[in-house]
Amino acid sequence: MKNKENTLLATPYLVWMCGFIVIPLALVIYYAFTTKAGAFTLENVGQILLWENYKPLVLALLLSLASTVLCFVFAFPLALILRNKKIGKGSFVAFIFILPMWMNSLLRILAWQTLLERKGVLNEILLSLHLPRQNLINTPYAIILGMVYDFLPFMILPIYNTLSKIDDNTIDAAYDLGASFFTTLWKVILPLSVPGIVSGVTMVFVPALTTFAISNILGGGKIYLIGNVIEQEFTTNSNWNVGSGLSMILMLFIILSMAVLSRYDNGEGAMF
Repeated sequence: MKNKENTLLATPYLVWMCGFIVIPLALVIYYAFTTKAGAFTLENVGQILLWENYKPLVLALLLSLASTVLCFVFAFPLALILRNKKIGKGSFVAFIFILPMWMNSLLRILAWQTLLERKGVLNEILLSLHLPRQNLINTPYAIILGMVYDFLPFMILPIYNTLSKIDDNTIDAAYDLGASFFTTLWKVILPLSVPGIVSGVTMVFVPALTTFAISNILGGGKIYLIGNVIEQEFTTNSNWNVGSGLSMILMLFIILSMAVLSRYDNGEGAMF
């Protein structure tokens, strides 16, 4: 009886998963390995070997890796401070970190465009202080800045969630045994926070690798990542077959990265 009730309760989710995950994924796979006439081909996937497609993929990997590393560098000390201050999940400070996630991502990136453009707010402030202009807009550095700003909360929260579960007695025992702060950090805190780090890396690296809106806005349409190439194939060129083929390559990188990271994740790094 209980199994029937569980199945009944899971039905809406199964319908949703089938309609919005399974069917779209099946269509992508179908288009990726067929021509416009419906014949089987590997040419769509092979388009990644062309320089105009290979270069954006490499650039996307480099920028997403750089943004992930920067997010970790900023997030771990901050999460450690929050943990030491005994700030709970329901506190106002935690609310401040969650609040940006409630705002539309495009609005946040457009705000940075307004700040960074050559006649933007930041340059006007610099000129008023008789300082040289900044020229970040339409560069890879602006894209990395946008990625770090957009995805930083997704790195902070899983790490903080894991750090908050570490027993104070474990850390105190390390200090009692003569370990310094940095030794305790390296030998005790960091290993115990691996699940949160893995979860945070996954939640930052994957969307950073697939993004095209951030590079469109902060790159000025001059810097193409693999997400921009795929988006153009679907919209501008109306070539769903090539777009799906390139999507399969991108999906392969995502699956490989998640498979590697999952070896170090025990499920304790969930955000909530």
